[in-house]
Formats: sequence, C-alpha cells, structure tokens
Amino acid sequence: MKPEPAHRSAYKHFQPITTRWMDNDVYGHVNNVVYYSYFDTVVNTYLIHAGALDIEAGSTIGLVIETQCNYFSSLTFPDTVVAGLRVAKLGNTSVRYEVGLFRGDDEIAAAQGHFVHVYVDRETRRPVALPQPLRQALERLVVNQPHDNNAVNKN
Repeated sequence: MKPEPAHRSAYKHFQPITTRWMDNDVYGHVNNVVYYSYFDTVVNTYLIHAGALDIEAGSTIGLVIETQCNYFSSLTFPDTVVAGLRVAKLGNTSVRYEVGLFRGDDEIAAAQGHFVHVYVDRETRRPVALPQPLRQALERLVVNQPHDNNAVNKN
C-alpha cells in the first residue's frame, strides 16, 4: 500500500531549515539525497539543544542502521522547509525517528521518512543502553503511530 503524506499535527517538534541554492539539482528541485541531510539536521539539532548529545566528547554516539523516505511533492530553493520530528519506537539501545518535511506553512508533508539509530560506545562501537538524558529527551517525542513499511498515516 502506498503511504500517504502525514499532517503536521502528527509531529511533536518542529525546526525550520533554510534551503540553499546548491540543494537544487538540474531538474529545478531539491535533490533526493538532500532530504536525508534535513533528517539528520532536525534530529541532531534537537538532541544537542536538549543537552542529550555531545558530538565532540560524548561517550555514546548514534549510528544509522536504516533509512527510508517517501516523496510526495517537490521542495525547491528558496523554500523554507519545516522539519517535523517524532519518535515512533524507543528501545533500550535504539530509536526510530520519523521526520516529515513541510514546505513553509503547508499542513501536509512534502516528504516523510524515518531512520533508526543504534546507540553505541564511541570507542568500542558496541551497543549501550541509552543514557538517561538522551532517553528523557526522546521520551518527549514519542507518539503512538504505526511505523511498519506498509502503514498509512491518516492523521
């Protein structure tokens, strides 16, 4: 079943992202690989501002083990993209982030997807339990949404 775009109300946290001239490809819209950069931007900015991620010296880091994105309508420079963020699954060592990308004030996502982080020790790269500050920051984003590949979000 083809996914349907989510409504803005399906997300818990929002961050505007300014598109750049270089984000556009020769077809006049934001290139598909840039959408994943927007995903990383909203997640990591949220975690840094929540005091849950120290990118330079933290002993725990997140490694991406899975990604996916569905595209519904084009984004172009100079659009302002608003990234909506939620957590669909919070495990002991991993988290599934879901991100909706909205053009400006649009209520329906232009694209949406997910990625899964497994948190590991920076040195050993072995999975570790989520540190308490990280778990607390992520708990604020948890929603009860279907998140399998065949789920349709009709919020």
